[in-house]
Amino acid sequence: RRNQHRPLHNVAAYILRGKLNATVYLVEVLESVAELELEDAIERIVDAVEKQPLKCNMIEQSMVEAAVQECSQTCDETMEHVFNIIGAFDVPRFIYNPERKKFLPLAMTEHSAPRLFGTAKDKAELFRERYTIMQQRTHRHELFTPPVTGSNPDETRNKFQLKTIETLLGNTAKMGEIIVLGMITQLKEGKYFLEDPTGTIQLDLSKHQFHSGLYTESCFVLTEGWYEDGVFHVNAFGFPPTEPSTVTRNYYGNINFFGGPSATSVKSSAKLKQLEGENEDAMFAFISDVWLDQVEVLEKLHMMFSGYSAMPPTCFIFCGNFSSAPYGKNQIKSLKESLKALADMICEYPNIHKNSRFVFVPGPEDPGPGCILPRPPIADFITEEFRQRVPFSVFATNPCRIQYCTQEIIIVREDMVNKMCRNCIRFPSSNLDIPNHFVKTIISQGHLTPLPLYVSPVYWAYDYALRVYPVPDMIVFADKYDPFNIVLTDWSFFTFVLFLVIHIF
Repeated sequence: RRNQHRPLHNVAAYILRGKLNATVYLVEVLESVAELELEDAIERIVDAVEKQPLKCNMIEQSMVEAAVQECSQTCDETMEHVFNIIGAFDVPRFIYNPERKKFLPLAMTEHSAPRLFGTAKDKAELFRERYTIMQQRTHRHELFTPPVTGSNPDETRNKFQLKTIETLLGNTAKMGEIIVLGMITQLKEGKYFLEDPTGTIQLDLSKHQFHSGLYTESCFVLTEGWYEDGVFHVNAFGFPPTEPSTVTRNYYGNINFFGGPSATSVKSSAKLKQLEGENEDAMFAFISDVWLDQVEVLEKLHMMFSGYSAMPPTCFIFCGNFSSAPYGKNQIKSLKESLKALADMICEYPNIHKNSRFVFVPGPEDPGPGCILPRPPIADFITEEFRQRVPFSVFATNPCRIQYCTQEIIIVREDMVNKMCRNCIRFPSSNLDIPNHFVKTIISQGHLTPLPLYVSPVYWAYDYALRVYPVPDMIVFADKYDPFNIVLTDWSFFTFVLFLVIHIF
């Protein structure tokens, strides 16, 4: 009998030994921690252990070591983790899994990595992923969550249920007023359709009413109306409900959707939050259409650097185009000379040269593949001399992302306001309210370019790099529309700022 139980005894001893070693190791680590900081240190280690995938019901020493190492790295965050410029092609890709109801990272291998020249599957996935993000966000909204058993009848009456187009096409009985989430398309000239992953249906817009926003083809909308004789008669159009990033993270934890070196979202870093509070004077300067080949522009830049020399900004963000005459055989040579003149100017102000960073976001008419987003940075052979003379300079993609402490910023150089106004199904009645319509559209769609691909082309396989979900702290649109600044404070602990181009020259 003893021999029969010996294997089980050995396994139990092994697990106990592993647990004991983990405990001894943890005690040794915590002996050097001050008593006042001991409780916080234990909480951080416990949180780090809980994030690990446990292979058994016992916590082994290797798990504790990994947790302690993660906590020590978090405590020793360097300046490289405080300020990061993230290119569009480096943004992580997450796919929503409806069965597990969570976002899962897409594992990139040599064979599965996205390509600029995508396949037909990439184009289909582009719209399917946009729809899935809208759908899961809408289902969480209080108006569309199923009523709780035994709830007040008045609360139940205010609930709505989303229908799919497949449900309409397969139902012969009269359904009354219904709401469908889908994408506006124009499959036939002059006739609009609503499309979702289950099918398409023609729309009758003769009695429709639009809520606020700029409604274009390829926008995802909530459509209210009734279905009859193969046509969906629309009473009202509205955008899917929005949600602040804090709510999104409450559902999906500290996943780093934004990108950068941090394994988790910077919003969860107490150290970065502390550093941000200690640097309240941090300042970013955004300048667009910096025509470096114009004498007047260089004079204004001299004036700007002179004014900032006593207190240099954390970062200067220059958006293209960088030439007033972008085409011609001398374009590249002219841009090289212009960048050399700018480097000479920056070197005249040692305080700025030493303490400020410079980010260059290319415009649609700068050298390179212009009109398709995301756009690669200006070629290295053009910028090499400038980068050698100004070490703290980065020639970024369009769009690009900046993470400063816990702040998340997206910069895009594109004339989006005019494009969306020109392609509206129905133009808003008030021109004065265009900025608010534009902001609501961008946030509701969760995308920087919610336009048809023939109007605003994107690389199909990299469409995820243009998402604004969860909503960042600030989006800067370098646009030729009149400048405006909108701050949304409708949600607690949430601020969204939109800057439209600063034309100072």
